[in-house]
Amino acid sequence: MRIFRYREASRIYLGVRTEEGAAYRLDAQDLMALVAEARAAGQTTAAYIETLLGSLSPLGVPAETLDLTTPLDAPEVWAAGVTYQRSREARNYEATEGRLDADTFYDKVYDAERPELFMKSTAARTVGPGEAVCLRSDSSWQVPEAELGLVLDSTGAIVGYTAGNDMSCRDIEGENPLYLPQAKIWKRSCSIGPFVRLAETVADPYALSIACRIYRDEALVVEESAGTGQLKRRLEDLAGFLKRDNDLFDGTVLLTGTCLVPPNQFTLASGDRIEIEIEGIGTLVNTVLCTHELETAPIHA
Repeated sequence: MRIFRYREASRIYLGVRTEEGAAYRLDAQDLMALVAEARAAGQTTAAYIETLLGSLSPLGVPAETLDLTTPLDAPEVWAAGVTYQRSREARNYEATEGRLDADTFYDKVYDAERPELFMKSTAARTVGPGEAVCLRSDSSWQVPEAELGLVLDSTGAIVGYTAGNDMSCRDIEGENPLYLPQAKIWKRSCSIGPFVRLAETVADPYALSIACRIYRDEALVVEESAGTGQLKRRLEDLAGFLKRDNDLFDGTVLLTGTCLVPPNQFTLASGDRIEIEIEGIGTLVNTVLCTHELETAPIHA
């Protein structure tokens, strides 16, 4: 089952898409309220939804055709770095200007017990499907990072999975690792969606295919694919380190790192379209705009 939110008549509603493709509107205000209702009833969220569907009528249109927004208002989005070999290689390339003949701190964190975790975004900075992500004005080497996102409750338990785009400035991070927050955090530098796949309905989260496609003037210019089986760390371990001596909020999203990096000579440009597809979750689509273009752009570009 996949949870989504959509806009209709200036309101936002919660919905569910069944495995058969039918879409239903739910009465719960948000995903985490739905999870709380299911737990109070002593059921998994998927089982609880099944009990509700008998009294609901389908919307009659595919969920993908609705005006989708972020599947939840994630109070915080965190991210993990260097969790895939491909990411390790890319970070080393940035830090050494292409000289890959020496170990770096990225090599060390890749093999260390403690993962790299950093704050990525807040609800106000995060956009959903169909909306525009933003390019930093002081970077000339920017890329999307396609990532599996964990939706967590306040205890760190994994409630569901979503797709995420961790926009990144490779030149800023490569210049100095202390610039990481500036290389990662700015307005509209993160997108999530279009759905949250309930955790209990995913047989093996380490067997999901991930694809990233970038279009420029409707021509496909980047296409990369890989899978979560290449992840170096366990998902529960990443969540465990995030909650260690930390306050977690219901609906926190933890992006688990990227296994897809565009070619080193590539950088995003205004007007590009990014598609991030994760098997069983859906395809997250965002357009790219420069900061100054956001002032005149529609809310949903």
